[in-house]
Amino acid sequence: MMKIHALGYPRIGKKRELKFALEKYWRKKTDSGELLDLAARLRQENWQTQQEAGIDLLPVGDFALYDHVLNTSLLLGAVPPRFVDSDCTELDLEFRIARGRAPSGKDVSASDMTKWFNTNYHYIVPELAENQTFALSNEAFFQQIEQAQAQVKDQKNQVKPVLLGPLTYLWLASAKGDKLALLPDLLAVYQQILLRLEALGISWLQIDEPILALEIDNEWQQAFVDSYQQLNGTLVNLLLTTYFGDIRHNLDTIKQIKVQGLHVDIVAEPTDIEQIHQSISSDWVLSVGCVNGRNIWRSDLQDIHQTLAPIYAQRAEKLWLAPSCSLQHSPVDLDGEDKIDPEVRSWLAFAKQKCQELKLLKTALISGDTQAIEAYSVPVKQRQTSVAVQNPSVLDRVKAIRDNADQRSEVFSQRKILQQAQLNLPLLPTTTIGSFPQTTEIRRLRNQWRKKVIDTPAYEAAIKVQIQDTISAQVDLGLDVLVHGEPERNDMVEYFGELLEGIAISANGWVQSYGSRCVKPPIIFGDISRPTDMTVRWSEYAQSLTGKPVKGMLTGPVTILCWSFVRDDTTREQVALQLALALQDEVSALTKAGIDIIQIDEPAIREGLPIKRSQWQTYLDWAGYSFRLSAASAPATTQIHTHMCYSEFNDILPAISALDADVLTVETSRSNMALLDAFEQFNYPNDIGPGVYDIHSPNIPTVDWIKGLLNKAKSTVPVERLWVNPDCGLKTRQWDETRLALANMVEATKALREELA
Repeated sequence: MMKIHALGYPRIGKKRELKFALEKYWRKKTDSGELLDLAARLRQENWQTQQEAGIDLLPVGDFALYDHVLNTSLLLGAVPPRFVDSDCTELDLEFRIARGRAPSGKDVSASDMTKWFNTNYHYIVPELAENQTFALSNEAFFQQIEQAQAQVKDQKNQVKPVLLGPLTYLWLASAKGDKLALLPDLLAVYQQILLRLEALGISWLQIDEPILALEIDNEWQQAFVDSYQQLNGTLVNLLLTTYFGDIRHNLDTIKQIKVQGLHVDIVAEPTDIEQIHQSISSDWVLSVGCVNGRNIWRSDLQDIHQTLAPIYAQRAEKLWLAPSCSLQHSPVDLDGEDKIDPEVRSWLAFAKQKCQELKLLKTALISGDTQAIEAYSVPVKQRQTSVAVQNPSVLDRVKAIRDNADQRSEVFSQRKILQQAQLNLPLLPTTTIGSFPQTTEIRRLRNQWRKKVIDTPAYEAAIKVQIQDTISAQVDLGLDVLVHGEPERNDMVEYFGELLEGIAISANGWVQSYGSRCVKPPIIFGDISRPTDMTVRWSEYAQSLTGKPVKGMLTGPVTILCWSFVRDDTTREQVALQLALALQDEVSALTKAGIDIIQIDEPAIREGLPIKRSQWQTYLDWAGYSFRLSAASAPATTQIHTHMCYSEFNDILPAISALDADVLTVETSRSNMALLDAFEQFNYPNDIGPGVYDIHSPNIPTVDWIKGLLNKAKSTVPVERLWVNPDCGLKTRQWDETRLALANMVEATKALREELA
C-alpha cells in the first residue's frame, strides 16, 4: 500500500521545551540526565503525534540537541582536536564545538556556523583536515532508532532513520585540499552504519543529498554514481532524498545511482513530476514532496490530487507522499492559535496539520473519493478572492515607482565627507550591531503588557528606563556610535510584522534558527503598508539622552521577506518592493526626527539566493534594488549602515557592494577574518566593520585577541574606512558578558589608535 512519511519533524517542542532545557543546562541549573530525559520525551511526543496523524514511516535521527549536521560530524568522528580533552563527555563535546567553551573553563573558538542552503536555519560547519580520517564514534543515532522501535513495536508504523548523505556532508564541510579525496574513508564509515542498521532490522534509510538540487559539476556527479555503487551492499533500502529545488538537470546522473527510491521536492521550484516518474526505474519508490515543508499555507489537496492521480494509477504502492523537506522549518501545531484572524487562520497548516494533509491525500488517491479533500481545499480557493489580501493603493504605489528611484543623489565619496563633517567620528569608530541583552526583566515587562497586567503608559515608562540604562552603559564604556538597545522589540522581524498591515503574527509559530535560538516568523498574507511610525519615538528618545550619535535601527526588506512565512500568490520581488516602500517612509521619518545614522539590517540577503547559481543574478538585482529603495529617501548627510552575518558572502561581494551602504558590518570572527581575504581581492569601496568577536559564544574576547583581528583587518581595509564592532547583536548575551567584551573591544581600539597616531 502507498506510504506517507515525514522527512523530519520540529525538535523544539510545542512550547519550546528544548530551548529552555538547553539554556538551563548551559547555566548549570540542571544536569545532563534531566536534559537528556527531556529530549527523549520530545522525541516520543513527536513520534506519537506523527503516528496519530497517519504517518506510516516515522523519521528517526532527525532530532538534535543543537544541529543535525553537527550530529553527523560526531557520528563520523570528525571532531577538531582543539575540542577534545580528558574530561570531555559526548554531550559537552557537542556543545563546545557549537558554542566554543569547554566545561573546564578553557576557552576555544567555536566551529563556524552558516546557513543551511537557502533557509534561516544555521548548521555547524564540519571542519575537515587535509588528511582527515573518519570512524564510527557516537551511539546517539542508533540509540534513537532503538527507542523508536520500542515505541512502535506491534504497531503498523515503521522506523525510517534519517541520515545526511556523504556527498552533501563533504560539500557543506570546510576542508583544505580536495574534498573528494576524503570520500573513500568516509564511505567506509557509511558502510559500517548501513551494517548496523541492517542488524537493527531497518528496511528503509532516508539518506539526504540536497546538493542534487544544485548545479554540481561532472566530478561530483560521477562521485554520486561511484559512491552509491559502493554503499548498495546491504538489505537496507536507500531513499535518495533531495529537496529545496528541482532536480531534473541532474536526472541523467540520478538514474545511474544505485538506490531503491527517490524523494523529490515539487514545491520549491516548478517541477514536472510526470517527467521524473517516466524517467526513473519503475522498480524505484517515488516519494513526492507535495506538501510545503517550509511554509505555513494550507495545501490545495484537490490540485495535488489531480497531479498525482495518473502517477498513482501506474506506480501504485511505489508512490509515497511526503512534505517537500523536513518539517523542522515549520511551526509545530496550529491548534490553539486563536488570536490570528479566523479567515487568515483558515488558510494555514503547521507541521502536525501537514501530516494530516498527507493522510487525507493518501485516502483520496487510494479510494478515489475526493469529497474530503474538496472540502479541505475550500479555504484555499476563498483566499484567492479575499479582500484582506489585496490593497489597491499599495499596488498602485509599486506600479508608480520611477526610474532610478533606488539611487541616492550623491556617490559614497561625497557622502562620506558630508557625514564626517556632521558626525565628527574618530579613527576606528566603535559601535555595536543594535540589540543589547534581552533580560528577564524586559521579557517580563513585555509579557505583563501583552496580558494587560500593566497599562501602556507604565510599560513605555519602564522601556524608557531600559533605554536610559543602555545609553548610560555605552557612554561609560566609551563607544562612539550608540544604539538604544531595542528593549521594546521581541525579534528583529516580528517587531515590524506587528506594526505593518498585511502581516499576521502567531502565538506559538516558533521555528529553530540554531541551537536554542528560536524565531517566530510573521505571516505575510496580503499587500503591505505602514500605517504609522514604527521606531521613531524610541530612537528620538535615545538620541535626546546623549550628544553622541545614536543609530536608528531597521530590519531590511529582504530580511523581513526571508525571515517571514511569505504569501505564495505573488512574487517575492513584489513583496520585497512593498516592504521597501514601507521602510523608505520610516527612513524619512527618522531623518526628520534628527537621526543621522540609520542601520538597515540585511543578514538574510545571502540565504535568499535561489538554489541554482544560474538564477542568482535575477534575485540579486531585485533584492539589491529593494534595499537601495528603502534607503533612498535619506539625505547625503545621513549615514546608512547595513549588517550581515553567518552566511558565505564571498561569491556575492559585487552585489553587496551594489547595495551602496555607507558602512557594512559583517560577521568574520568565527572564521578568524578569513572573509576579508575576499574583500581584499574585490576591493570593497565603502566603510566596513568586520566583527571582532563572536557573540554566540560565551567566551570573553581578550584585548590581545581583538587587537590581533584588527591588525589583520587593517592589512586588508584602509584604516580610515575601518569600523570596530561585535559580529552580531547582543540580544542573547548576559549583561556581565556584554560589559566585559565591549570594554575589551574599546580598550583594544584605543590602543591601536595610539599606535597609529
